[in-house]
Amino acid sequence: GVTSGDYLHGFLRGTRTALYEKNRESITLAIPDANAFSIGTLIALYERAVGFYGSLVNINAYHQPGVEAGKKAATRLLELQSQVRQELSRGNGRTSEELAREIDADPEDVFHVLQHLASNDSRVQISKGESPSEDKFSVTE
Repeated sequence: GVTSGDYLHGFLRGTRTALYEKNRESITLAIPDANAFSIGTLIALYERAVGFYGSLVNINAYHQPGVEAGKKAATRLLELQSQVRQELSRGNGRTSEELAREIDADPEDVFHVLQHLASNDSRVQISKGESPSEDKFSVTE
């Protein structure tokens, strides 16, 4: 089934897609452990960066353009996750590029879906390659 983590991942990727489609820049940071210190540091960083940037360019930095577009993009990402999961269950040991070709999807989106699944579903495994593009993903039953 779909978890709250799946929805959060969908919203993240959907928001990035919506911003990209409107030629808005964004940044994503990854942390090795989601502990109190790391989360607090990220919150403080973003609070200060957003407020400071808004004052620099004289805009309301907390205005959220494209919220509806982000929701739609998140829905598309959840649909993609379902496709990736189905395709992955048909055979093991494939890269994100190979899976993306098989389901006619964006390779970057497929890569992030696979990373999300591997982090949140113990049945999805990663065999690390020399680079992320060479990582192979499989499902154990």
